Amino acid sequence: MLRYAVIFFIVALIAGALGFGGVAGAAAGIAKIVFYIFLVLLLVSLVSNLLKKA
Repeated sequence: MLRYAVIFFIVALIAGALGFGGVAGAAAGIAKIVFYIFLVLLLVSLVSNLLKKA
């Protein structure tokens, strides 16, 4: 699951670079959504990892 979070993070960075650079205005909104998805997946991964070790 952590791998998916990293993939979402990379996609968010690419979409953010394209959107905030003026290439595509809609990519900025997509980048924000994908970034929040990354944060949620990261938190879920960290919590599940901590629960597995306990």
